[in-house]
Amino acid sequence: MIPCTDFIPAYSELFKFLEKKGGRKAVEDFWNYLSDNFLTNLRDLVRKHGLLGCWLYWSRALNEEAADFTMKLDEKKQVFSIVMHKCPSKGRLLKCRHIKPYPDYCRHCDVLYRRILEPMGFEYLADFSGCDRARCRLTLRRLTSHVSRLTRS
Repeated sequence: MIPCTDFIPAYSELFKFLEKKGGRKAVEDFWNYLSDNFLTNLRDLVRKHGLLGCWLYWSRALNEEAADFTMKLDEKKQVFSIVMHKCPSKGRLLKCRHIKPYPDYCRHCDVLYRRILEPMGFEYLADFSGCDRARCRLTLRRLTSHVSRLTRS
């Protein structure tokens, strides 16, 4: 069976192709489509378990990808974070000598997950300043106003 990481260079090339054909909007439309149609498992886990759903989703996904990461979940403070020490996707692209990675490759994660989690009442903070070293950070906080609406229902 082919591992998912074998498709990473193809994704990068697809993003470049879409931008060439339809501009930045075409790339973002594609990412939005993926988020809306293929990340229902994240949406369902968060709906059922709150921030624990994020932990459940990413602990499986990131382990399947053999990522080097640290996750923290503080249910009392309603904060979840991932520190990506070595992203297998970006790391693979950085090692490719035969292609130049899509310049904004890492932003697909931001668009895919932000689109799901912000409407569910989370502040979504992403730090991609380490992308040139295959590193990033994601922090999610439950918005207080959203919690109070939930407790009143």
